[in-house]
Amino acid sequence: MPSLTEWKVPAAIQPRAEDFSFDLERALSAVVGLHSIIPPDAFTAGTLGTERAGNGVLIDRGLVLTIGYLITEAETVWLHLGDGRVVEGHALGFDGETGFGLVQALGRIDLEPLPIGSSGAARVNDRVVVGGVGGRTRSLAGRIAAKQEFAGYWEYLLDEAIFTFPSHPNWGGTGLISERGELIGIGSLQLERERAGRPEYLNMIVPIDLLKPVLDDIRKFGRVNKPARPWLGMYSTEIEGRVVVVAIAEKGPAARAELKAGDVIMAVNGEKVLSHAMFYRKLWALGPAGVDVPLTLYREGDTFDVDVTSSDRARFLKGPKLH
Repeated sequence: MPSLTEWKVPAAIQPRAEDFSFDLERALSAVVGLHSIIPPDAFTAGTLGTERAGNGVLIDRGLVLTIGYLITEAETVWLHLGDGRVVEGHALGFDGETGFGLVQALGRIDLEPLPIGSSGAARVNDRVVVGGVGGRTRSLAGRIAAKQEFAGYWEYLLDEAIFTFPSHPNWGGTGLISERGELIGIGSLQLERERAGRPEYLNMIVPIDLLKPVLDDIRKFGRVNKPARPWLGMYSTEIEGRVVVVAIAEKGPAARAELKAGDVIMAVNGEKVLSHAMFYRKLWALGPAGVDVPLTLYREGDTFDVDVTSSDRARFLKGPKLH
């Protein structure tokens, strides 16, 4: 993992202790660095890499909440504390629906966990701190720019994500801290939007309220204890009201059904698809993983129907191992 001395958030957007009513230094000390090693034969190695680095937030004694893609299929996890200490961790599991991941520290972390707040109570324009490992100089003071639906290209949908501005440069697993000093979300992505003719970068944050129903299951079982959603193994984009396939996961359901990059998804089970969110909701409404998914596709001037037998994505992934 890069040294904490290699970069800093620009001074103008670093949070200042006097601007907040809570103990800023204490709150930020609960944000840790995370470095994971993934086997080269892992299903996600080709897309997410075999070494991943980001942040996590201590939410209980030794329990670190992060964004799931940092620890998916990880065989080794290291937690880097803000004072330079390193503690080995164990990837407990993650939830593909929310995107949250959990790591259990295997050594003692003598820091106060960050209390969990309510993301539902947060409002647009609220002042927030986006906390990264290393304290104030690796964190930023910003505001909530929007709370709205988010659909990801990897078969992912949040009914209401949080978007913050300005963007943290090392956003993965950052802690979104409210004006009350409570954790209200975990950083997932950096996104670009155009504002006044210029690009502007924001962070997409997974709201903490989504953690509460799934926390105990991930902690105990490594995943949520309910039937998995149907997964097709495709990556897609939305272009002018059309969902277009841009890539296919190797050996996944879409690959077995011979879908191709460039295919346009016109309908699911005979019902027209006009957006990413519509596509996912119609797909998931068909039943749990394993259900046959009737798709209408457009390819090179032809429109045709194909049935794709969906899968549980978790079956393609290496499970957590405790060494």
